[in-house]
Amino acid sequence: MHYLNLEISDKMKHTIFFNAAQNMSQIGDNSVDLVVTSPPYPMIEMWDDILANQNPDIRVALKENNPRRAFELMHLELDKVWEECQRVLKEGAFMCINIGDATRTINNEFALYNNNTRIIQACEKLGFINLPNILWRKTTNAPNKFMGSGMLPCGAYVTMEHEWILIFRKGSKRIYKTAEEKNARRDSSFFWEERNIWFSDIWEINGVKQAIHKTPSRERNASFPVELPYRLINMYSQKGDVVLDPFMGLGTTAVASVICERNSIGYEIDSLLKPLLKDTLRTIDIQKANTLIKNRYTKHLAFVEERIKQGKDVKYDNTHLQCKVMTKQETDLTFHYLQNITIVDDIKELIFESNYFRNRDLNNFPTIERTLFEPMN
Repeated sequence: MHYLNLEISDKMKHTIFFNAAQNMSQIGDNSVDLVVTSPPYPMIEMWDDILANQNPDIRVALKENNPRRAFELMHLELDKVWEECQRVLKEGAFMCINIGDATRTINNEFALYNNNTRIIQACEKLGFINLPNILWRKTTNAPNKFMGSGMLPCGAYVTMEHEWILIFRKGSKRIYKTAEEKNARRDSSFFWEERNIWFSDIWEINGVKQAIHKTPSRERNASFPVELPYRLINMYSQKGDVVLDPFMGLGTTAVASVICERNSIGYEIDSLLKPLLKDTLRTIDIQKANTLIKNRYTKHLAFVEERIKQGKDVKYDNTHLQCKVMTKQETDLTFHYLQNITIVDDIKELIFESNYFRNRDLNNFPTIERTLFEPMN
């Protein structure tokens, strides 16, 4: 049974499947508009068991102190997921992969394992086009972050304070043929000043560490901040599109999709994360989500005000948002506050729907004192 293609509407659908993403048979060919994900990082010890459960030879290679074989076997499992992503993505659709390289000492040898390079090679073999990538610099104030022999030469190692966001496209550029398709694209545009930040190749966003104490299957989970998928979803998709995360984790991509008015599909191999995932999503209050939308608008108003003070032009008007904008492409941009989110099913998959205030002025901020999720009927 294939996942139904979703039309643009006031209601967005979000589905999380609890099985391995090496087989995403619930999704039809050429039906997904964007992939945003962060897989387990090969050769980072916290992910050894999850990857070894997919292929026991990985555990054998690690026990035999054969790190390069373990590294390759781990990536062969990820390769299966990239192949599935290539199948389900539409022509012209993007895939964004957040990945960090790994350092590890095995058999008394400290070494770097280039995860980003290995993924690029695999995806290019599948036919993906690799576009300019983003360096995510994760700021840290840790006083003991340096590795090796301290202040002595020839024994210290450079500390990695960045991860990668790899950008791929399936085939040629997305084509907009009809007036309806072109209007939908303009409705999902972004502000001029956002473009200048988002499309830089270096991002400085604080990282996130989340402890998991209630699930017996995993001690902790590495989750990226919501700002990361929020940017990527706005950059590489439009309202009503379907966003896929084959490594859903704690649902950050789903939350960003809700805020961005996109549909979403996720896969999580660890079924024991389901209650925690549901609780995590449930505890996000709708007012906080709407504040993110409001802040995007107020930041733009501040930008416009400052630019006018400096005597610089802001030539165009966005009548929907009742504000000035820099370019004609921004004049049809709209935002909508969240109204509610309803859990539809949580028996096998976790399915929920998001609804929006379509005709509400952004200055009329909704005060809703309830959590993001409505209870099931």
